[in-house]
Amino acid sequence: MVHVRDLVMRLRSAAGVVTILDGVSLEVGPGEFVAVTGPSGSGKSTLLGLIAGLDRPTAGSIKVDGVELASLDEDALARLRLGKIGYVFQSFHLIPTLTAIENVAVPLDLAGVPDTAARASALLEEVGLKMRVGHYPAELSGGEQQRVALARAVANDPGLLLADEPTGNLDSATGTQIIDLLVGLHRRHGTTLILVTHDPALAAHADRVVELRDGRVVGDRAVA
Repeated sequence: MVHVRDLVMRLRSAAGVVTILDGVSLEVGPGEFVAVTGPSGSGKSTLLGLIAGLDRPTAGSIKVDGVELASLDEDALARLRLGKIGYVFQSFHLIPTLTAIENVAVPLDLAGVPDTAARASALLEEVGLKMRVGHYPAELSGGEQQRVALARAVANDPGLLLADEPTGNLDSATGTQIIDLLVGLHRRHGTTLILVTHDPALAAHADRVVELRDGRVVGDRAVA
């Protein structure tokens, strides 16, 4: 599902050129759950954003479902993300002027899905928010907002689900509920899941753990 080869990401700063990723290679098969771990600054979130096509690497190759991202223009990348990639952010990224059901309906509307309200309502029920469909993000707790974000991410049945520290802004009890929900969605929808986390307990849910340090892969092991 995901093939990353010799990925390099460098950024210019006032102090000079900073290398964020340095020759990263990674393969994730269809339906696999991979946790990417490592300390702050190791390049985890940068790697996830590049796989999603949110940025362009300095060098290297990224293929998602057989498509080389470098061959796509911005419009084609947007279509790929809409149809094949779901993304869950640490800070939720909900639209504050839209209700829960309207937030979930956004990717459905963009994809031209008929009867978006029914589909969005069913997804919110799946994540335990049946009674909160008409609430705005400011009226929801952090855990509820992340549930809305999860429902939105799987709205178009993407083959690939990317999650960047999805429990980072939540207390431990709520974070445990969110990760159980995320793993359940992954299994029920059959998606490939790549999860960025610094939490070993969270990573233990995965099939594999890939460890980054200083922009390089320093470990890749199956979870017993």
